[in-house]
Amino acid sequence: MAKGKNQRLRFKRRRNAETDYHRRSRMLRSGIPRAVVRVSNTQVTCQLVGYEKGGDKILASVTGKSLVDSFKWPADASRKSVPACYLAGFAMATSALSKGHSEAILDIGLAASTPGNRVYAALRGMADAGMEIPHSDTVLPSDERVNGEHIGENISKAVAATKKSIEGGK
Repeated sequence: MAKGKNQRLRFKRRRNAETDYHRRSRMLRSGIPRAVVRVSNTQVTCQLVGYEKGGDKILASVTGKSLVDSFKWPADASRKSVPACYLAGFAMATSALSKGHSEAILDIGLAASTPGNRVYAALRGMADAGMEIPHSDTVLPSDERVNGEHIGENISKAVAATKKSIEGGK
């Protein structure tokens, strides 16, 4: 790490491996809002973020907790599973479309870009809701994983009920 008087320290978020400023700069120059997906230890967060000079502005947001509170997702089910991520993306896109935002670019941050992972489940939810987000179909998870069939029948029923309640709230 740079410490001498003629050396320049990098930004703190870069030093701590929290932000890739080159990728962020490319996304901001496009002028299109970012669909930000983050998966924490307990839940997923999907946000539509617009850039302003004073700082980023959240245009729409859904978390795993809001799936339980506002929609019919079971309280004892995981808030960061593939089906929960799909529903969070679906709900965020539905909210964004109702506010007049129809396109975005995906921002996965420093998460691994593995085909079929939870971030791409959220992307599939956004695309299924009708948002225009550039992507390849090869990275999206299968129908069985999105519907929760790999977990159990009760999760499959919960996914259907939650999706119906999100669509009813349009």
